Amino acid sequence: MPRIVVDVMPKPEILDPQGKAIVGALPRLGFDAFSSVRQGKRFELTVDGEVTDQILAQARTAAETLLSNPVIEDVVNVEVVAEA
Repeated sequence: MPRIVVDVMPKPEILDPQGKAIVGALPRLGFDAFSSVRQGKRFELTVDGEVTDQILAQARTAAETLLSNPVIEDVVNVEVVAEA
């Protein structure tokens, strides 16, 4: 069954305490090449049957109205992922 993947990230002006905690821990674990981390959310919507333009539009609408908080988050990606 195909999946639609939705990625949501905090808006740039919103503080990201989880990202700050991660970027602070990385050097202690030997990962010193990274200067910033932003943590977001990923949703995988499984579709029974073919993903049509209408279903993809529904996924975009769901992403903007239910899966994200439009006040503090941006939907950065909505894409169909091929079956595994």
